[in-house]
Amino acid sequence: QVRLVESGGGLMQAGGSLRLSCAVSGTIFSINLMGWYRQAPGKQRELVARIISDGSTNYADSVKGRFTISRQNAKNTVYLQMNSLRPEDTAVYYCHTYCNAGRGWENYWGQGTQVTVSS
Repeated sequence: QVRLVESGGGLMQAGGSLRLSCAVSGTIFSINLMGWYRQAPGKQRELVARIISDGSTNYADSVKGRFTISRQNAKNTVYLQMNSLRPEDTAVYYCHTYCNAGRGWENYWGQGTQVTVSS
């Protein structure tokens, strides 16, 4: 069984920084990509950032230059360093992975962690 455990969310003032972590556990044969999505109240879930197995990254335009995604392959862990936070970054952040855990390639999601940025 694949589990994604997120940590690092919380309350921060605008301009501050937070670091999210997500550890993927279980019998994992291979991970193609890991990433972060977010969902604000009344809005659709959106991609924030993702990192592919070859190390390439993608970012939402709204976070480019402020957020950095990184990955520690040996620990199946992905991080999201969030700097210069804005009130509009307030959302529930979900960790995501596309991996092969023995049943073929599937998408897996974390339970979400709340990030609140005050003005």
